[in-house]
Amino acid sequence: MLMAPSPRHRINAAIVGVGNCASSLVQGIAHYQNGGANEQIGLMHWDLGGYRPSDIQLVAAWDVDRRKVGRDINEAIFARPNCTAVFCDHVPETGAKVRMGKVLDGYGEHMEGYPDDRTFLLADEAEPEKDEVIQALVDSEADVLLNYLPVGSQKATEFYAECALEAGVAFVNNMPVFIASDPEWARRFEEAGVPIIGDDIKAQLGATIVHRVLTDLFKKRGVKLERTYQLNTGGNTDFLNMANHARLASKKVSKTEAVQSVAQHRLDDENIHVGPSDYVAWQNDNKVCFLRMEGQLFGGVPMNLELRLSVEDSPNSAGVAIDMIRCAKLAKDRGIGGAILPAAAWFCKHPPVQMTDDEAYVAVEDFIRGELVKH
Repeated sequence: MLMAPSPRHRINAAIVGVGNCASSLVQGIAHYQNGGANEQIGLMHWDLGGYRPSDIQLVAAWDVDRRKVGRDINEAIFARPNCTAVFCDHVPETGAKVRMGKVLDGYGEHMEGYPDDRTFLLADEAEPEKDEVIQALVDSEADVLLNYLPVGSQKATEFYAECALEAGVAFVNNMPVFIASDPEWARRFEEAGVPIIGDDIKAQLGATIVHRVLTDLFKKRGVKLERTYQLNTGGNTDFLNMANHARLASKKVSKTEAVQSVAQHRLDDENIHVGPSDYVAWQNDNKVCFLRMEGQLFGGVPMNLELRLSVEDSPNSAGVAIDMIRCAKLAKDRGIGGAILPAAAWFCKHPPVQMTDDEAYVAVEDFIRGELVKH
């Protein structure tokens, strides 16, 4: 069992969706347990507002795959169809078993027919009602609920957001269903005094953040951006799920707006394409981004930039998730409800208020120090 820190420093975290991203997060908590040489890799701060990675305790989880339901979280994170890198194979038992989750639209029927080790296998167990999930959050004394449901899970995400809201548990929305950035949902969380950070997590150094930084660089250097695309391929269940383009609407909006929001002039829809391109099974959790930007330099002279980025997709966001958990707990400690705007702008692709990355960095650092409440 993980050694429990003093109650003042403990953060009880619950997870919805024990996939590759959750696997990297749980591995990361164990990996950073003792600090040392790795303490700054992938984290804003080793100590963030008084909380360290080792202060995060996993107390509850939900999934719908029969290979994960009923197993301790430390075993479930290594079950198929998870295929991310194993960088910490000695994850201690958490004492929390994965519960059967609510399916709703969290499972795309197009995923049937693929090999078992590549797709979800639904557990033959009764799905929980809302009251059961709320009670589990209360009984586990969860502080934060992380949403790792598949892209396109609108109804399922709303179900768990409602559970977090009624249980008084901070909600970290890592995927592109718009909750924190939806005014009505944000209002409800604010009125309930419950923090929410979202929507759609940015990776530590992923396709979107690189695309944003380069777009901002074009603006600052006076280069006219005329056209751009970002094409991504991968072989995990995220890419397999997104092979059904009907599930992609909010994802494309999230990724596209993340780039458009820092451009000097908004590009016409036909001149910008940002989104998943194809599922390539043998890539597993490796994600490859092909990025192209075309524009004009001084005198209208044309230029173009091409970049290829290859990353292990899930570990690339795990450190960011650790920082989001800690910011959500800080907000909860301070009695702040609603969308935590500085954290959302820095950590997420589709926050309620878009900022440049420079502005968001300053704002979230101010928030961590307690100098800013929300804005």
